Amino acid sequence: MSILGSVVKSTSYNIILQLVFRILTFILNAFTLRHISREMLGVVNVRLTLLYSTTIFVTREAFRKACLSKTKDKQWNQVINLLWLTVPIGILCSSIFALIWLFMFELPDSNSVPHYQTAVICFALSCIIEMAAEPLWVIGQSFLFVRLKVVIEGSAIATKCILTVLLVFYWPQLGLYNFSIAQLAYTFVYLVLYYAYFLYYVSATAPSERARDFPFNNLLEMLPHKKENQAWFGMGTVKLTWSFFKQSILKQFLTEGEKYAMTIFSILSFGDQGVYDVINNLGSLAARFLFLPIEESCYLFFSQTLTRGVPVSKQNKDSINLASQVLEHLLKVVTYIGLTIFTFGYAYSYLLLHIYGGVILSSGTGPVLLKWYCLYVLVIAINGTSEGFVFAAMSQKDVDGYNQKMLLFSVLFLLASYYLAKMLGAVGFILANCLNMIARIIHSIYYVSHYMKEMPRSPLIGLLPSLPVSLVYFAAFVITTLSEKMFCCDKGLSGQVIHIGIGGICLMLVLITICLKEQKLISFIMEHYSKSKQSKKKN
Repeated sequence: MSILGSVVKSTSYNIILQLVFRILTFILNAFTLRHISREMLGVVNVRLTLLYSTTIFVTREAFRKACLSKTKDKQWNQVINLLWLTVPIGILCSSIFALIWLFMFELPDSNSVPHYQTAVICFALSCIIEMAAEPLWVIGQSFLFVRLKVVIEGSAIATKCILTVLLVFYWPQLGLYNFSIAQLAYTFVYLVLYYAYFLYYVSATAPSERARDFPFNNLLEMLPHKKENQAWFGMGTVKLTWSFFKQSILKQFLTEGEKYAMTIFSILSFGDQGVYDVINNLGSLAARFLFLPIEESCYLFFSQTLTRGVPVSKQNKDSINLASQVLEHLLKVVTYIGLTIFTFGYAYSYLLLHIYGGVILSSGTGPVLLKWYCLYVLVIAINGTSEGFVFAAMSQKDVDGYNQKMLLFSVLFLLASYYLAKMLGAVGFILANCLNMIARIIHSIYYVSHYMKEMPRSPLIGLLPSLPVSLVYFAAFVITTLSEKMFCCDKGLSGQVIHIGIGGICLMLVLITICLKEQKLISFIMEHYSKSKQSKKKN
């Protein structure tokens, strides 16, 4: 199976996983909003989730990027040894962050949000347990076990959601205990399923039937071990990991900046944080289930296709040509997806919130927040794909240089978040995120343009929509905006149906125009989709 074909399949499965996860989350939010207070929702979805995501990201992100990279001196036993360092690092980070969350930040009222201290400890513990599966996750990704991640993470997420609903419904008085139990259950299922699968794979599968060049014959070889006349770690991978480690801390601040601002500066109350987070999750739906899998698979493809730190002139000619084509078409795809979300999201934000959450969400600043999020999603779409290529192609020196820029981005972002939020409220967080992403996009464009300067055609052309498609998008934006004012949302059910119908017609016209005017893009997608289906049949 080709790398691109496997990555296409992996992207499809990851999109399905993210879609299911988002659906379950929305159902969970709709349920919990009716059974817990806004304050508890804010503590769980912002404060505790931030503790988990910070620890997980800082602990494992650098190891994942470095160990998935295609390097000349890669030895799997050294990679495994390096990956197992995530466990002691996880213990250290979990302990430090838990202490910060307990003693340095504002504590919620114990009457409305009981058992906060216990919840912090449980969420920190779940991070440590999850790190024990990290070597198996990297092995699965490296050898393109495309369905493994989807099945395991989907099962763990489903367990967490179902358990949360049951606990909150039958024992609401337990407060944060319910969410702590569900979080630990998620981690336990995640860990057990990974070990169970690879135990089965190496013991019940014949070597001839395993993935190509699969170097492990039993589960013990996936534990730390040293070969004779060989160092514990490959120094090239260690240095690369350290570079990514410094970068991951900065990237986490940029990714979750508004939550850090809320937590550190107490700009919004816990109740307001809870409402903002619901809008945030709904507004970032496309980013979560579309762009994040594309970004992950994009990085996986480019890291397996390009040799890190090697200039274009010394890369394999077929590999660099394929990488350039894929980058151009991916940029075109995500740009059109982002434009579609912005064009139609602007006119349908109020209606969507009214249907999903009723007056609680559709009144006040909710619709305005969601409209700004539609612009943010467009920026995220471009940034994720462009950075996926840049991080896969950068040399270690380039990574170190980018870390310094990320530090500047972090400082500017936190300052913008603080002052814009003071002036504009929750909208300020979205604007600060947009400014941050635009700065990173400019850096990525600069890097790609210089990296690909020897190529006859720049892949950055993918960022420019064709003129006919641009005109159709503009017409659709104007028509749907006028439709909202004329038919929605105080005109009753009939007006809402007309508004939806007009949007559907405009969307069809946009899609038809793209199909007619972007034949090269459509042909590329169909060609590699067919290859992925053929590979699936062979396997």
